[in-house]
Amino acid sequence: MEVFFIRALQLILCFSLLIILHEGGHFFFAKLFKVRVEKFCLFFDPWLTLFKFKPRHSDTTYALGWLPLGGYVKIAGMIDESMDTAQMKQPVKPWEFRAKPAWQRLFIMIGGVLVNFIVAFVIYAAVLYTWGETYVPMRNMTYGFKFSNQAKSMGFRDGDILLGADGKTFTKFDGSVYRVLSEAKCATVLRGDKEISIHMPGQLNMLEMIKQQPRFIEPLVPSLVDSVIPNSPAAKAGIRSGDRITSFNGQSFTTVNDFNTIRGKLTDILAVATHKDSVALRNATLVVQRATTPPDTLHVTLNADYTLGIGWYNPLTNDYKSITRHYTALQSIPAGFAHGWEVLAGYVDDLKYLFTADGAKSVGSFGAIGSLFPTTWDWCRFWELTAFISLMLAFMNILPIPALDGGHVFFLLIEVITRRKPSDKFMERAQTIGMTLLLLLMAFAIFNDFRNFLF
Repeated sequence: MEVFFIRALQLILCFSLLIILHEGGHFFFAKLFKVRVEKFCLFFDPWLTLFKFKPRHSDTTYALGWLPLGGYVKIAGMIDESMDTAQMKQPVKPWEFRAKPAWQRLFIMIGGVLVNFIVAFVIYAAVLYTWGETYVPMRNMTYGFKFSNQAKSMGFRDGDILLGADGKTFTKFDGSVYRVLSEAKCATVLRGDKEISIHMPGQLNMLEMIKQQPRFIEPLVPSLVDSVIPNSPAAKAGIRSGDRITSFNGQSFTTVNDFNTIRGKLTDILAVATHKDSVALRNATLVVQRATTPPDTLHVTLNADYTLGIGWYNPLTNDYKSITRHYTALQSIPAGFAHGWEVLAGYVDDLKYLFTADGAKSVGSFGAIGSLFPTTWDWCRFWELTAFISLMLAFMNILPIPALDGGHVFFLLIEVITRRKPSDKFMERAQTIGMTLLLLLMAFAIFNDFRNFLF
Protein backbone atom coordinates (compact mmCIF):
# COMPACT_ATOMS: atom_id res chain seq x y z
CA MET A 1 0.00 0.00 0.00
CA GLU A 2 2.90 2.36 0.75
CA VAL A 3 4.29 1.75 -2.75
CA PHE A 4 0.89 2.62 -4.24
CA PHE A 5 0.72 5.95 -2.40
CA ILE A 6 4.31 6.88 -3.31
CA ARG A 7 3.64 6.25 -6.98
CA ALA A 8 0.23 7.94 -6.84
CA LEU A 9 1.73 11.05 -5.23
CA GLN A 10 4.43 11.26 -7.91
CA LEU A 11 1.84 10.81 -10.66
CA ILE A 12 -0.46 13.52 -9.23
CA LEU A 13 2.41 15.97 -8.77
CA CYS A 14 3.73 15.29 -12.28
CA PHE A 15 0.34 15.70 -13.97
CA SER A 16 -0.60 18.77 -11.93
CA LEU A 17 2.62 20.54 -12.90
CA LEU A 18 2.30 19.65 -16.58
CA ILE A 19 -1.39 20.58 -16.80
CA ILE A 20 -0.79 23.96 -15.14
CA LEU A 21 2.15 24.68 -17.44
CA HIS A 22 0.30 23.49 -20.56
CA GLU A 23 -2.79 25.54 -19.86
CA GLY A 24 -0.51 28.37 -18.79
CA GLY A 25 0.87 28.40 -22.35
CA HIS A 26 -2.61 29.03 -23.75
CA PHE A 27 -3.23 31.58 -20.98
CA PHE A 28 0.00 33.47 -21.74
CA PHE A 29 -0.69 33.97 -25.45
CA ALA A 30 -4.35 34.77 -24.81
CA LYS A 31 -3.32 37.55 -22.43
CA LEU A 32 -0.58 38.67 -24.82
CA PHE A 33 -3.16 39.23 -27.56
CA LYS A 34 -5.71 40.71 -25.14
CA VAL A 35 -8.14 37.81 -25.30
CA ARG A 36 -10.27 37.33 -22.19
CA VAL A 37 -9.72 34.08 -20.27
CA GLU A 38 -12.84 33.39 -18.23
CA LYS A 39 -11.63 30.31 -16.36
CA PHE A 40 -8.35 28.51 -15.59
CA CYS A 41 -9.13 25.04 -14.21
CA LEU A 42 -6.79 22.32 -12.97
CA PHE A 43 -8.61 19.02 -13.69
CA PHE A 44 -12.11 18.90 -15.15
CA ASP A 45 -15.11 20.05 -13.13
CA PRO A 46 -18.37 18.75 -14.64
CA TRP A 47 -21.26 19.37 -12.22
CA LEU A 48 -18.91 20.14 -9.32
CA THR A 49 -15.96 22.44 -8.62
CA LEU A 50 -13.89 21.65 -5.55
CA PHE A 51 -12.42 25.13 -5.20
CA LYS A 52 -12.48 28.41 -7.08
CA PHE A 53 -11.59 32.03 -6.59
CA LYS A 54 -11.55 35.18 -8.70
CA PRO A 55 -9.00 37.87 -7.89
CA ARG A 56 -10.21 41.43 -7.68
CA HIS A 57 -10.01 43.34 -10.99
CA SER A 58 -9.51 40.07 -12.89
CA ASP A 59 -11.64 38.50 -15.62
CA THR A 60 -10.38 35.01 -14.79
CA THR A 61 -11.76 32.53 -12.25
CA TYR A 62 -9.18 30.01 -11.03
CA ALA A 63 -10.63 26.60 -10.14
CA LEU A 64 -9.81 23.06 -9.04
CA GLY A 65 -11.92 20.29 -10.55
CA TRP A 66 -12.59 16.80 -9.23
CA LEU A 67 -11.96 14.72 -12.39
CA PRO A 68 -8.17 14.35 -12.88
CA LEU A 69 -8.23 13.72 -16.62
CA GLY A 70 -6.70 17.03 -17.62
CA GLY A 71 -7.49 20.71 -17.30
CA TYR A 72 -8.58 23.65 -19.40
CA VAL A 73 -8.70 27.39 -19.87
CA LYS A 74 -12.06 28.77 -20.97
CA ILE A 75 -11.23 31.35 -23.58
CA ALA A 76 -14.00 33.76 -24.50
CA GLY A 77 -15.39 33.33 -28.00
CA MET A 78 -14.00 29.86 -28.64
CA ILE A 79 -15.54 26.42 -29.07
CA ASP A 80 -13.72 24.33 -26.45
CA GLU A 81 -14.32 21.78 -23.67
CA SER A 82 -16.93 24.03 -22.05
CA MET A 83 -19.15 23.81 -25.17
CA ASP A 84 -20.54 27.26 -24.34
CA THR A 85 -22.68 27.57 -27.46
CA ALA A 86 -24.81 30.36 -25.96
CA GLN A 87 -21.84 32.72 -25.94
CA MET A 88 -21.12 31.94 -29.59
CA LYS A 89 -24.62 33.14 -30.57
CA GLN A 90 -23.90 36.61 -29.18
CA PRO A 91 -22.37 39.42 -31.26
CA VAL A 92 -18.56 39.22 -31.54
CA LYS A 93 -16.70 41.23 -28.88
CA PRO A 94 -13.23 42.70 -29.55
CA TRP A 95 -11.73 40.76 -26.60
CA GLU A 96 -12.94 37.37 -27.86
CA PHE A 97 -10.85 34.65 -29.47
CA ARG A 98 -12.96 34.65 -32.64
CA ALA A 99 -12.35 38.39 -33.11
CA LYS A 100 -8.59 37.99 -33.45
CA PRO A 101 -6.66 37.35 -36.69
CA ALA A 102 -5.82 33.72 -37.56
CA TRP A 103 -2.12 34.03 -36.73
CA GLN A 104 -2.87 35.21 -33.18
CA ARG A 105 -5.40 32.41 -32.68
CA LEU A 106 -2.79 29.97 -33.96
CA PHE A 107 -0.27 31.08 -31.32
CA ILE A 108 -2.91 30.79 -28.61
CA MET A 109 -3.68 27.22 -29.66
CA ILE A 110 -0.08 26.01 -29.91
CA GLY A 111 0.90 27.78 -26.67
CA GLY A 112 0.28 24.71 -24.49
CA VAL A 113 2.19 22.31 -26.72
CA LEU A 114 5.03 24.78 -27.11
CA VAL A 115 5.36 25.07 -23.32
CA ASN A 116 5.34 21.26 -22.94
CA PHE A 117 8.21 20.90 -25.40
CA ILE A 118 10.22 23.69 -23.75
CA VAL A 119 9.58 22.30 -20.26
CA ALA A 120 10.81 18.85 -21.29
CA PHE A 121 14.05 20.16 -22.76
CA VAL A 122 14.64 22.43 -19.76
CA ILE A 123 14.09 19.54 -17.35
CA TYR A 124 16.47 17.26 -19.23
CA ALA A 125 19.11 19.99 -19.21
CA ALA A 126 18.56 20.59 -15.48
CA VAL A 127 18.83 16.86 -14.72
CA LEU A 128 22.12 16.60 -16.59
CA TYR A 129 23.47 19.69 -14.84
CA THR A 130 22.34 18.55 -11.36
CA TRP A 131 23.00 14.81 -11.43
CA GLY A 132 25.06 14.27 -14.54
CA GLU A 133 24.73 11.07 -16.53
CA THR A 134 25.70 7.80 -14.83
CA TYR A 135 25.69 4.52 -16.73
CA VAL A 136 27.59 1.27 -17.23
CA PRO A 137 29.32 1.19 -20.64
CA MET A 138 28.41 -1.88 -22.68
CA ARG A 139 32.05 -3.03 -22.84
CA ASN A 140 32.18 -3.03 -19.03
CA MET A 141 29.36 -5.61 -18.82
CA THR A 142 31.87 -8.45 -18.77
CA TYR A 143 29.37 -11.24 -18.04
CA GLY A 144 27.82 -10.39 -21.40
CA PHE A 145 24.20 -10.87 -22.35
CA LYS A 146 21.61 -13.62 -22.40
CA PHE A 147 19.81 -14.14 -25.72
CA SER A 148 16.53 -15.75 -26.72
CA ASN A 149 16.30 -18.74 -29.04
CA GLN A 150 15.28 -16.37 -31.82
CA ALA A 151 18.44 -14.31 -31.30
CA LYS A 152 20.59 -17.45 -31.12
CA SER A 153 19.19 -18.61 -34.46
CA MET A 154 20.65 -15.43 -35.97
CA GLY A 155 24.10 -16.15 -34.55
CA PHE A 156 24.14 -14.55 -31.09
CA ARG A 157 25.57 -16.58 -28.20
CA ASP A 158 25.06 -16.26 -24.46
CA GLY A 159 27.94 -14.22 -23.05
CA ASP A 160 28.35 -12.04 -26.15
CA ILE A 161 28.83 -8.35 -25.36
CA LEU A 162 26.73 -6.26 -27.74
CA LEU A 163 28.73 -3.34 -29.11
CA GLY A 164 26.54 -1.78 -31.79
CA ALA A 165 24.39 -2.20 -34.88
CA ASP A 166 24.38 -0.69 -38.37
CA GLY A 167 27.34 1.54 -37.52
CA LYS A 168 25.75 2.89 -34.32
CA THR A 169 27.79 2.25 -31.18
CA PHE A 170 25.83 1.39 -28.05
CA THR A 171 27.11 3.29 -25.04
CA LYS A 172 24.67 1.78 -22.52
CA PHE A 173 21.92 -0.81 -22.33
CA ASP A 174 18.48 0.81 -22.47
CA GLY A 175 15.29 0.73 -24.52
CA SER A 176 16.99 2.27 -27.54
CA VAL A 177 19.01 -0.95 -27.94
CA TYR A 178 15.84 -2.90 -28.78
CA ARG A 179 14.68 -0.13 -31.11
CA VAL A 180 17.93 -0.13 -33.10
CA LEU A 181 18.20 -3.94 -33.18
CA SER A 182 14.63 -4.28 -34.47
CA GLU A 183 15.58 -2.39 -37.63
CA ALA A 184 19.24 -3.43 -37.90
CA LYS A 185 20.78 -5.35 -40.78
CA CYS A 186 24.04 -6.07 -38.96
CA ALA A 187 25.02 -6.20 -35.28
CA THR A 188 28.51 -6.28 -33.76
CA VAL A 189 29.36 -8.28 -30.63
CA LEU A 190 32.51 -8.92 -28.64
CA ARG A 191 33.02 -12.68 -28.25
CA GLY A 192 36.10 -13.42 -26.21
CA ASP A 193 38.65 -11.00 -27.61
CA LYS A 194 37.19 -10.85 -31.13
CA GLU A 195 34.60 -8.54 -32.65
CA ILE A 196 32.09 -10.51 -34.71
CA SER A 197 29.44 -9.28 -37.13
CA ILE A 198 26.00 -10.89 -37.06
CA HIS A 199 23.54 -10.46 -39.92
CA MET A 200 19.97 -9.55 -38.94
CA PRO A 201 16.68 -9.38 -40.88
CA GLY A 202 16.08 -5.65 -40.29
CA GLN A 203 12.35 -6.00 -39.66
CA LEU A 204 11.85 -7.46 -36.18
CA ASN A 205 8.87 -6.52 -34.03
CA MET A 206 10.27 -4.60 -31.05
CA LEU A 207 7.28 -5.39 -28.83
CA GLU A 208 7.72 -9.12 -29.46
CA MET A 209 11.45 -8.82 -28.74
CA ILE A 210 10.67 -7.34 -25.32
CA LYS A 211 7.59 -9.42 -24.55
CA GLN A 212 9.00 -12.88 -25.34
CA GLN A 213 10.38 -14.95 -22.45
CA PRO A 214 13.28 -14.89 -22.29
CA ARG A 215 13.64 -11.49 -23.93
CA PHE A 216 15.56 -11.12 -27.18
CA ILE A 217 18.47 -9.72 -25.18
CA GLU A 218 19.00 -8.92 -21.52
CA PRO A 219 22.03 -8.61 -19.21
CA LEU A 220 23.31 -12.01 -18.10
CA VAL A 221 23.10 -12.46 -14.33
CA PRO A 222 24.84 -15.46 -12.67
CA SER A 223 22.69 -17.56 -10.34
CA LEU A 224 24.66 -16.46 -7.30
CA VAL A 225 22.83 -15.77 -4.03
CA ASP A 226 23.53 -12.32 -2.61
CA SER A 227 21.14 -12.24 0.37
CA VAL A 228 18.58 -14.45 2.11
CA ILE A 229 15.43 -13.17 3.82
CA PRO A 230 15.22 -14.43 7.44
CA ASN A 231 12.68 -17.25 7.97
CA SER A 232 12.18 -17.59 4.22
CA PRO A 233 12.10 -21.00 2.47
CA ALA A 234 15.71 -20.45 1.38
CA ALA A 235 16.81 -19.63 4.96
CA LYS A 236 15.03 -22.67 6.38
CA ALA A 237 16.73 -24.89 3.79
CA GLY A 238 20.15 -23.57 4.78
CA ILE A 239 20.91 -21.46 1.70
CA ARG A 240 23.45 -18.74 2.43
CA SER A 241 24.92 -15.69 0.75
CA GLY A 242 27.58 -16.80 -1.73
CA ASP A 243 25.83 -20.06 -2.68
CA ARG A 244 25.22 -20.75 -6.34
CA ILE A 245 21.93 -22.43 -7.28
CA THR A 246 22.38 -24.70 -10.31
CA SER A 247 19.13 -26.69 -10.55
CA PHE A 248 15.41 -26.26 -9.85
CA ASN A 249 13.21 -29.37 -9.92
CA GLY A 250 15.74 -31.24 -12.06
CA GLN A 251 16.23 -28.41 -14.56
CA SER A 252 19.82 -27.20 -14.63
CA PHE A 253 20.81 -23.56 -15.13
CA THR A 254 23.71 -21.20 -14.53
CA THR A 255 22.00 -17.82 -14.76
CA VAL A 256 19.13 -16.00 -13.09
CA ASN A 257 17.79 -15.47 -16.61
CA ASP A 258 17.27 -19.22 -17.05
CA PHE A 259 15.84 -19.54 -13.53
CA ASN A 260 13.24 -16.87 -14.31
CA THR A 261 12.31 -18.72 -17.51
CA ILE A 262 11.79 -21.94 -15.53
CA ARG A 263 9.64 -20.10 -12.96
CA GLY A 264 7.70 -18.51 -15.82
CA LYS A 265 6.73 -21.96 -17.05
CA LEU A 266 5.68 -22.82 -13.50
CA THR A 267 3.40 -19.76 -13.52
CA ASP A 268 1.81 -21.00 -16.75
CA ILE A 269 1.11 -24.37 -15.11
CA LEU A 270 -0.39 -22.69 -12.05
CA ALA A 271 -2.84 -20.77 -14.24
CA VAL A 272 -4.66 -24.02 -15.08
CA ALA A 273 -3.78 -26.13 -12.01
CA THR A 274 -6.24 -27.23 -9.36
CA HIS A 275 -5.86 -26.04 -5.77
CA LYS A 276 -4.40 -29.42 -4.79
CA ASP A 277 -1.86 -29.28 -7.61
CA SER A 278 -0.97 -25.68 -6.72
CA VAL A 279 -0.14 -26.70 -3.15
CA ALA A 280 1.94 -29.63 -4.39
CA LEU A 281 3.89 -27.40 -6.75
CA ARG A 282 5.20 -25.41 -3.78
CA ASN A 283 7.47 -28.36 -2.98
CA ALA A 284 10.69 -27.91 -4.91
CA THR A 285 14.13 -29.49 -5.14
CA LEU A 286 17.24 -27.34 -5.52
CA VAL A 287 20.88 -28.15 -6.19
CA VAL A 288 23.20 -25.71 -4.46
CA GLN A 289 26.91 -25.35 -5.16
CA ARG A 290 29.04 -23.98 -2.33
CA ALA A 291 32.59 -22.74 -2.60
CA THR A 292 34.32 -25.44 -0.53
CA THR A 293 31.93 -28.40 -0.53
CA PRO A 294 30.33 -30.69 -3.15
CA PRO A 295 26.89 -29.78 -4.58
CA ASP A 296 24.07 -30.20 -2.07
CA THR A 297 20.50 -31.23 -2.90
CA LEU A 298 17.92 -29.35 -0.82
CA HIS A 299 14.15 -29.68 -0.50
CA VAL A 300 12.19 -26.48 0.05
CA THR A 301 8.57 -25.40 0.38
CA LEU A 302 8.13 -22.20 -1.60
CA ASN A 303 6.26 -19.18 -0.29
CA ALA A 304 2.59 -18.79 -1.14
CA ASP A 305 3.67 -16.66 -4.10
CA TYR A 306 6.12 -19.43 -5.20
CA THR A 307 9.27 -17.51 -4.33
CA LEU A 308 12.39 -18.62 -2.45
CA GLY A 309 13.04 -15.47 -0.47
CA ILE A 310 16.49 -14.68 -1.84
CA GLY A 311 18.18 -11.70 -3.45
CA TRP A 312 20.36 -12.46 -6.44
CA TYR A 313 23.84 -11.06 -6.88
CA ASN A 314 23.69 -8.04 -9.17
CA PRO A 315 26.82 -7.51 -11.28
CA LEU A 316 25.51 -4.11 -12.44
CA THR A 317 26.08 -2.70 -8.96
CA ASN A 318 28.76 -5.06 -7.66
CA ASP A 319 31.12 -5.84 -10.55
CA TYR A 320 30.65 -3.47 -13.45
CA LYS A 321 32.40 -0.13 -13.40
CA SER A 322 30.03 2.74 -14.11
CA ILE A 323 31.01 6.17 -15.31
CA THR A 324 29.45 9.55 -14.56
CA ARG A 325 29.62 12.40 -17.02
CA HIS A 326 29.17 15.84 -15.50
CA TYR A 327 27.92 18.87 -17.42
CA THR A 328 28.45 22.57 -16.91
CA ALA A 329 25.46 24.89 -17.20
CA LEU A 330 26.37 25.73 -20.82
CA GLN A 331 27.05 22.10 -21.76
CA SER A 332 23.78 20.89 -20.24
CA ILE A 333 21.62 23.02 -22.57
CA PRO A 334 22.58 21.41 -25.92
CA ALA A 335 22.99 18.01 -24.23
CA GLY A 336 19.50 18.25 -22.72
CA PHE A 337 18.02 19.28 -26.06
CA ALA A 338 19.81 16.42 -27.87
CA HIS A 339 18.64 13.89 -25.29
CA GLY A 340 15.07 15.20 -25.38
CA TRP A 341 15.03 15.05 -29.16
CA GLU A 342 16.30 11.45 -29.09
CA VAL A 343 13.59 10.50 -26.59
CA LEU A 344 10.89 12.20 -28.68
CA ALA A 345 12.08 10.54 -31.91
CA GLY A 346 12.05 7.14 -30.23
CA TYR A 347 8.55 7.70 -28.82
CA VAL A 348 7.18 8.78 -32.21
CA ASP A 349 8.83 5.79 -33.91
CA ASP A 350 7.32 3.39 -31.38
CA LEU A 351 3.79 4.68 -32.04
CA LYS A 352 3.58 2.44 -35.10
CA TYR A 353 3.15 -0.50 -32.74
CA LEU A 354 -0.14 0.93 -31.47
CA PHE A 355 -1.78 -0.46 -34.58
CA THR A 356 -0.80 -4.03 -33.72
CA ALA A 357 -2.64 -6.40 -31.37
CA ASP A 358 0.11 -6.28 -28.72
CA GLY A 359 0.43 -2.53 -29.12
CA ALA A 360 -3.27 -1.98 -28.52
CA LYS A 361 -3.08 -4.06 -25.35
CA SER A 362 -0.22 -1.89 -24.11
CA VAL A 363 -2.31 1.30 -24.25
CA GLY A 364 -2.84 2.38 -20.65
CA SER A 365 -4.01 5.32 -18.58
CA PHE A 366 -3.01 6.44 -15.11
CA GLY A 367 -2.26 2.91 -13.91
CA ALA A 368 0.24 2.25 -16.69
CA ILE A 369 1.86 5.68 -16.37
CA GLY A 370 1.95 5.47 -12.57
CA SER A 371 3.79 2.14 -12.74
CA LEU A 372 6.68 3.92 -14.49
CA PHE A 373 7.51 5.86 -11.34
CA PRO A 374 9.93 4.27 -8.83
CA THR A 375 8.66 2.62 -5.64
CA THR A 376 10.80 4.97 -3.54
CA TRP A 377 11.03 8.73 -3.98
CA ASP A 378 13.83 9.56 -6.41
CA TRP A 379 13.91 13.17 -7.59
CA CYS A 380 16.21 12.44 -10.52
CA ARG A 381 13.92 9.70 -11.85
CA PHE A 382 10.82 11.80 -11.10
CA TRP A 383 12.04 14.69 -13.22
CA GLU A 384 13.19 12.39 -16.05
CA LEU A 385 9.72 10.83 -16.20
CA THR A 386 8.05 14.24 -15.96
CA ALA A 387 10.09 15.41 -18.96
CA PHE A 388 9.17 12.26 -20.90
CA ILE A 389 5.46 12.61 -20.11
CA SER A 390 5.62 16.29 -21.09
CA LEU A 391 6.98 15.29 -24.51
CA MET A 392 4.34 12.58 -24.81
CA LEU A 393 1.52 14.99 -23.97
CA ALA A 394 2.89 17.61 -26.34
CA PHE A 395 3.06 15.23 -29.29
CA MET A 396 -0.35 13.66 -28.63
CA ASN A 397 -1.93 17.11 -28.21
CA ILE A 398 -0.61 18.38 -31.53
CA LEU A 399 -2.19 15.53 -33.50
CA PRO A 400 -4.92 16.88 -35.85
CA ILE A 401 -7.80 15.38 -33.86
CA PRO A 402 -10.86 17.53 -33.09
CA ALA A 403 -10.99 18.56 -29.40
CA LEU A 404 -7.19 18.45 -29.17
CA ASP A 405 -5.01 21.50 -29.74
CA GLY A 406 -3.86 19.95 -33.00
CA GLY A 407 -7.45 19.80 -34.25
CA HIS A 408 -7.91 23.53 -33.66
CA VAL A 409 -4.55 24.20 -35.34
CA PHE A 410 -5.57 22.06 -38.32
CA PHE A 411 -8.78 24.04 -38.87
CA LEU A 412 -6.90 27.31 -38.41
CA LEU A 413 -4.38 26.31 -41.08
CA ILE A 414 -7.25 25.45 -43.42
CA GLU A 415 -8.69 28.89 -42.72
CA VAL A 416 -5.35 30.56 -43.51
CA ILE A 417 -5.00 28.61 -46.76
CA THR A 418 -8.60 28.90 -47.99
CA ARG A 419 -9.27 32.28 -46.36
CA ARG A 420 -12.58 30.85 -45.25
CA LYS A 421 -13.44 30.37 -41.59
CA PRO A 422 -15.31 27.16 -40.61
CA SER A 423 -18.79 27.85 -39.24
CA ASP A 424 -19.48 27.73 -35.51
CA LYS A 425 -21.89 24.85 -36.11
CA PHE A 426 -19.17 22.83 -37.83
CA MET A 427 -16.70 23.52 -35.01
CA GLU A 428 -19.29 22.48 -32.42
CA ARG A 429 -19.87 19.16 -34.18
CA ALA A 430 -16.14 18.57 -34.64
CA GLN A 431 -15.55 19.29 -30.95
CA THR A 432 -18.31 16.85 -29.94
CA ILE A 433 -16.95 14.10 -32.19
CA GLY A 434 -13.40 14.66 -30.96
CA MET A 435 -14.38 14.60 -27.30
CA THR A 436 -16.38 11.40 -27.87
CA LEU A 437 -13.39 9.71 -29.50
CA LEU A 438 -11.10 10.81 -26.67
CA LEU A 439 -13.50 9.53 -24.00
CA LEU A 440 -13.74 6.17 -25.79
CA LEU A 441 -9.94 5.98 -25.99
CA MET A 442 -9.66 6.84 -22.30
CA ALA A 443 -12.24 4.16 -21.44
CA PHE A 444 -10.24 1.61 -23.46
CA ALA A 445 -7.01 2.62 -21.71
CA ILE A 446 -8.62 2.33 -18.27
CA PHE A 447 -10.00 -1.09 -19.24
CA ASN A 448 -6.46 -2.19 -20.16
CA ASP A 449 -5.20 -0.96 -16.79
CA PHE A 450 -7.79 -3.05 -14.95
CA ARG A 451 -7.11 -6.10 -17.10
CA ASN A 452 -3.36 -5.87 -16.59
CA PHE A 453 -3.86 -5.43 -12.84
CA LEU A 454 -6.19 -8.43 -12.52
CA PHE A 455 -4.39 -10.77 -14.90
